[in-house]
Amino acid sequence: MATQTRLLEEGRRLIGRLWTSLCGGAWGNRRRRRRRSRRGAARPRPALVRATAWAGALTALALLMPLLLVDTHPQQRAASPGSERTLPAAPDAAPPEAGAAEQVRVHLSGTRQVERVALEQYVRGVVAAEMPSDFELEALKAQAIAARTYIVRRLLAQDASGAPEGADVTDTVAHQAYVPLAELERRPQDAVAKLNRAVNETKDIVLTYKGEPIMAAFFSTSNGYTENAEDYWTNPVPYLKSVPSPWDQSVSPRYREQAKMKVSTLLAKLGLQATAVPALSRALGSANGIGQAFSEPSQLDSKLSAAAFAKDMQILSHTPGKRVEQVRIGKHRFTGREIREKLDLRSSAFEWKMEGGKVLITTFGFGHGVGMSQYGAQGMAQEGASAEKIVTYYYNGVTLGKASKLLTSNLKN
Repeated sequence: MATQTRLLEEGRRLIGRLWTSLCGGAWGNRRRRRRRSRRGAARPRPALVRATAWAGALTALALLMPLLLVDTHPQQRAASPGSERTLPAAPDAAPPEAGAAEQVRVHLSGTRQVERVALEQYVRGVVAAEMPSDFELEALKAQAIAARTYIVRRLLAQDASGAPEGADVTDTVAHQAYVPLAELERRPQDAVAKLNRAVNETKDIVLTYKGEPIMAAFFSTSNGYTENAEDYWTNPVPYLKSVPSPWDQSVSPRYREQAKMKVSTLLAKLGLQATAVPALSRALGSANGIGQAFSEPSQLDSKLSAAAFAKDMQILSHTPGKRVEQVRIGKHRFTGREIREKLDLRSSAFEWKMEGGKVLITTFGFGHGVGMSQYGAQGMAQEGASAEKIVTYYYNGVTLGKASKLLTSNLKN
């Protein structure tokens, strides 16, 4: 910058001398020629010489002029990526910085376009989608830390699985739900200001285990406990262990839900025929001489008693997180997760029984149950817990780290 300034000063002085030479010098030469003419001592200057002098001066001026047009204060201009929109500043919280070096490419499922945003802006979009804005600030901050950790882990691993080409993630729960910039602009200013504050006050913070960003799983509502990672997925994860989460029952509107389902519908969703259930097989066989497929609900829904259901469709065991571990239907076995996913239940913490000719299913909690409970975080925040206390409670043995340090270190390696 100092060299550029000196060049500009030299250029201005040189142009000043040229201007003096062209203007003042020319008029001086004209006066001198008039005085010499009166004395008879000088000849008029040849026209070719004058033209050559003017051409040279103008050429020099043209070459030097761009120097004068250089902006000597580029740092005063705000730079933002061309694909980004800038939200209007909220009265009490500025939007996350848009000029951050790390960018996230989000595939928007609605428009099938890719929105490229700064890391902190992406985190804000995730918090806006994943947690109600009327939650306590500390709960929103805990969500921001978890969301930032998730994407930093993915970026470090260069993991774009499940995302279309040219994107790092989608805006769906397959990765993390995300609210695009254009939609955020239409939200109430006070809600956006609160989101901005949650992101800004946790800026650059991620959760690490042995120096690496964790798999920051989270879900809506617990059944009173979180789940061990190995009891819902396959492999154990040292920081994803079951802990009590007593706040959800009183805080979450999603804690308990009931639904009724026909026996025929339940069996169909599980891919079973009526003959898979011994009591049904006996009843149908004695009536018709043969076993019948599950596609005859008029018979199935009236032939399974509560006692037969309890005997032939048993919940065998529960996990440490009090969710269903194993279910037996006749000779077939299912995990609690399989039952949840096939029947589209809110949780794998459920009870069921026959009532009024249908299966009454009661679920507790909402989500897979691994990691941080969002309504649990809200309950903790309402009791005065900080974001740091919330995340270190739900993620065992983790420490707080810096996203920028991890990402910079990765670039050097």
